Amino acid sequence: MKVCTDACLFGAILAEKIYREKNKVSNLLDIGTGTGLLSLQVAQKNSISIDAVEIDRDSYEQAQQNFSNSPWSEKLRIYNTDILNFVADKKYDCIISNPPFYEGDLKSDNSKKNAAKHDSTLKLEQLLKVIEQQLSPTGYFAVLLPYQRVDYFITLAADFNYKVQEKWMIRPTDAHPFFRGILFFSLAKTEIITKEISIKDSTGNYTTKFVDLLKDYYLQL
Repeated sequence: MKVCTDACLFGAILAEKIYREKNKVSNLLDIGTGTGLLSLQVAQKNSISIDAVEIDRDSYEQAQQNFSNSPWSEKLRIYNTDILNFVADKKYDCIISNPPFYEGDLKSDNSKKNAAKHDSTLKLEQLLKVIEQQLSPTGYFAVLLPYQRVDYFITLAADFNYKVQEKWMIRPTDAHPFFRGILFFSLAKTEIITKEISIKDSTGNYTTKFVDLLKDYYLQL
């Protein structure tokens, strides 16, 4: 799968949050890493141990190559397996996932694209069960979702006693409605931090907020 702007933004927000909260996260699990984008962005800014899991063999091999060729290879490990069968010897301080988005939507003729974008390989309820098993009681997890599934996922997560800690609402531009949501959850009940960001302004240029978050990752902004 090609790199998407919203996934890059997710990775940048994750990396910055972990960096700001020094010593809160020492290890991280990336569920459905694809080509390894999120793990690489986090590794670029943080000295933590990262385990990434990817079910698709071709994506796994691409991520493995990307990890090996990066300056942060010693922090990164990748496993080619179904996350439902993954057994770790530890609990994680942070779990991240850019899960399959669509449920019951029209699919393409490309089976790999369907697996990455539709929940035929990992449903949101299954993702939450995995998180419940793998996350430390004091840890937190983060997901990137279509905006129309944000409230549904919050309700779903509440069934596992997870509460929203932070919510980012993302627009393509100020003139467009929100199209993605980034959610952070933990077991602790706190006041929800809500933020909004537009990727581009009315002139078609990247916004200052977007540039501030992505400037360390994009070659040109």
